Amino acid sequence: MKGGIPIYREAYGPDAEAIAAFQLELARESEGLSLDPGKVRAGVRAVFADPSKGRYFVATLGRETAACLLVETEWSDWRDGTVWWIHGVYTAPAFRGRGLFPGLYDYVKTLAMLDPGVLGLRLYVARDNQLARRAYERLGMESGRYAQYEWFKPWTPGEDAA
Repeated sequence: MKGGIPIYREAYGPDAEAIAAFQLELARESEGLSLDPGKVRAGVRAVFADPSKGRYFVATLGRETAACLLVETEWSDWRDGTVWWIHGVYTAPAFRGRGLFPGLYDYVKTLAMLDPGVLGLRLYVARDNQLARRAYERLGMESGRYAQYEWFKPWTPGEDAA
């Protein structure tokens, strides 16, 4: 295992391949999905090409990208501000248990607190993912007042996924 002090920062182009690999593993580990690597790579590159789609943040140790997350924005007309949604949270297995996600979350939360237009942070988690739910609760997050409902076009694993 690699050591060192983690660096938390916004991701940029050279991080795309590691982030895409992380997203493929996240889908496999968390939901048992086998996604199309080409589509995932294209999706990650699309974020870098169009910042309105979101922003990736990473934790690095030495020269290795160890963890990532994606922030997407949602406008709240009720509150006249933006909510940052956290997606795609992943820490590489070799780096787990080192507090990288809490550090990455704190970094993003600090950015949100410094931006007067940002109201807060949200994320969603599978109801049966107790490990992740406990991790988020340890960070001071709580289950929101809204249940999430969704509709997506049908898809075949390996072809397309939300």
